[in-house]
Amino acid sequence: MAKLGKRTRAAREAFAGKEDLTVEAAVALIKGAASAKFDETLEVALNLGVDPRHADQMVRGKVTLPNGTGKTVRVAVFARGDKADEATAAGADIVGAEDLMQEIQGGTINFDRCIATPDMMPIVGRLGKILGPRNLMPNPKVGTVTMDVAEAVKSAKGGEVQFKVEKAGVIHAGIGKVSFGEAELVENVRAFCDAVAKAKPAGAKGSYMQKISLSSTMGPGVSVEVSSAIVI
Repeated sequence: MAKLGKRTRAAREAFAGKEDLTVEAAVALIKGAASAKFDETLEVALNLGVDPRHADQMVRGKVTLPNGTGKTVRVAVFARGDKADEATAAGADIVGAEDLMQEIQGGTINFDRCIATPDMMPIVGRLGKILGPRNLMPNPKVGTVTMDVAEAVKSAKGGEVQFKVEKAGVIHAGIGKVSFGEAELVENVRAFCDAVAKAKPAGAKGSYMQKISLSSTMGPGVSVEVSSAIVI
């Protein structure tokens, strides 16, 4: 077995025997143990009682975190004419049509969020096998297929987080930087968990929100009381 480093051993010792904490206690523990040389991200993982193989149990949505993510989001927009100009004015990093499609087909993906006007979807649809697995495919359900490209760009850059349940029934997201204040991180955790709770699908049976865990990028995880994370 590989020998654990001093930082890893210290973090594990700090977390030993601690579980089902309040959000406040979990955030304080994680902030105190984070010791990487970069500003780690606070990450949340939610285990849901759903089977996303069934359409009526799919969980997908978005939430604007009250204190942002601390991450610089690069946004690409598929649009033409006035809508392309609106996207550029709103701060989009990349704007295009067929030229942008060709860049992506050539393997260049220099963005974290992709937005498209409805008339561009025949072009964007050709990129499904590339953008889909990366969770970058524009979708009207989360507001990334829209005529209001300016608002979509501003939301993406202003702390909006999209979420989608994975095959195993887990949702994972980064919801802030460890350098944020404790109160700011607590607010972000509850805002995210509330959004997932509101997105409960009609086909979900039994216990929906089964487990919530928090961790930093390089640190161990700690479980959080579900009742402490959900305020709706």
